[in-house]
Amino acid sequence: MRGGSGGSAPHHDGGTGTAGGPAPAGRPRRLTARMKLTLTYALFVVASGMFSLVLVYLAMRFVPNYPLGDVNPQAAAVATRPDILQALVKASGVALLFLALIGFGAGWLIAGRVLRPLQDITRAARRAADGSLDHRVGLTGPRDEFTELSDTFDDMLARLQRSFDAQQRFAANASHELRTPLAVSRTMLDVAVADPDGQDYQRLVSRLRETNQRGIDITDALLQLSALDHTPPATEERLDLADTARAAVGTVREEAGTRGIDLATDLRPAPVTGNGVLLRQLALNLLHNAVRHNLPTGGSLALTTGPDPVRPGRALLTVANTGPLLPDTVDHLTEPFLRGGGRLAEKDPGRRGHGLGLAIVSSIVRAHHGELALTPNPGGGLTVRVSLPGPEQGGTRPSR
Repeated sequence: MRGGSGGSAPHHDGGTGTAGGPAPAGRPRRLTARMKLTLTYALFVVASGMFSLVLVYLAMRFVPNYPLGDVNPQAAAVATRPDILQALVKASGVALLFLALIGFGAGWLIAGRVLRPLQDITRAARRAADGSLDHRVGLTGPRDEFTELSDTFDDMLARLQRSFDAQQRFAANASHELRTPLAVSRTMLDVAVADPDGQDYQRLVSRLRETNQRGIDITDALLQLSALDHTPPATEERLDLADTARAAVGTVREEAGTRGIDLATDLRPAPVTGNGVLLRQLALNLLHNAVRHNLPTGGSLALTTGPDPVRPGRALLTVANTGPLLPDTVDHLTEPFLRGGGRLAEKDPGRRGHGLGLAIVSSIVRAHHGELALTPNPGGGLTVRVSLPGPEQGGTRPSR
């Protein structure tokens, strides 16, 4: 067995339960799988031997007596048929006992060898149940039912580990993001209480309102993200991604112009079936992300729609922007609260978002059975490609 790095969970090494290990509490104790296979092998060997001996016995019933012939015609027969059959029965009993012993011993060894991969998988499952998700079964050898089960189980453990790690990061980051507005509000109130005569209350109220609104925006984004992950799109309609993108461009064009970003579009027809509100939110989040994480001045942004050249029958939406150099691990940007380069804060408050834009985009794409690809540009910035099924491919209809 090829194991992983191993956690702190206890390692169970077989017992009397099925395929190694103790039987679960509350279940009646019965024969193990190895014993069942052993008895099956032994029974098969004995039954085969018995069948062969029965055939020999039936054939020997037609054997004639063998007289001495011309040597002594008055003498008794050398061997009569009953004598031969009686000797055959005795020999058969000894042979069947010998076959039973061989069948049981060989069956026990063969069953142990056959079930060994299952025991490895069972031990890995117990470690996973105890909270150790970094362990892998890693069966080697030719592909068969056990190696396929092992590979599937290892893939499941890997996905679970990534999911739990992401949830832990999400909980920590969400706590940080939600705590920040509250801490800022408390600081401003403490300052106001300490020096009530020196405060501009109009400005204080304005800043408190702004901080409170940021907390509300974060909470609303979290609720939207949770709803997308657990609820399929409410309505479906046939629409064109070009029209959806065009409406989103109208919303961000002014902000892009204020920041000195050149916004170029190439909107060709890209029919899809989906939720128009969610797809507009997808395009809007991508454009806001491209504007706010662009170069300080002289940046550019390109938005294109059209048929997917690689996947016929699908529609493609692409957003490419200039900006700082990004690492190859940009796929992590779809995790909640991770911003450009994986930072949790931006120096420029005007460019700071909630870190949920791409996470919401990922959830919308997943809800529409689409594919999301993030690629860092060699000169800096990011290119995002969203491939969605066309109307002829069945639209969304995600299975839950």
